[in-house]
Amino acid sequence: MMNNLNEIDIDRIIEMAWEDRTTFEAIEKQFGLKQEDVIKLMRNTLKRSSFKLWRERTKGRTTKHEALRDNVVNRFKCKLQKSISNNKISKR
Repeated sequence: MMNNLNEIDIDRIIEMAWEDRTTFEAIEKQFGLKQEDVIKLMRNTLKRSSFKLWRERTKGRTTKHEALRDNVVNRFKCKLQKSISNNKISKR
């Protein structure tokens, strides 16, 4: 599946992976990449130091996993999401 991604898709996945409130499940829904695939993509795309920072940031972060989220957090997009244009799923 990662071979079918263009540069714009890869940039968007990286952006979503860095966002605290965007879950891995949201990335999978939009791009078909499981968490392991996102980790591989990040490892292969980012500089080593950036990948380490990202991994430390996402390890154990409850907002990155729907199953671990508090029920109060019921959305994965930020307030600025409307201005981001490269989503494959329309903004409702």
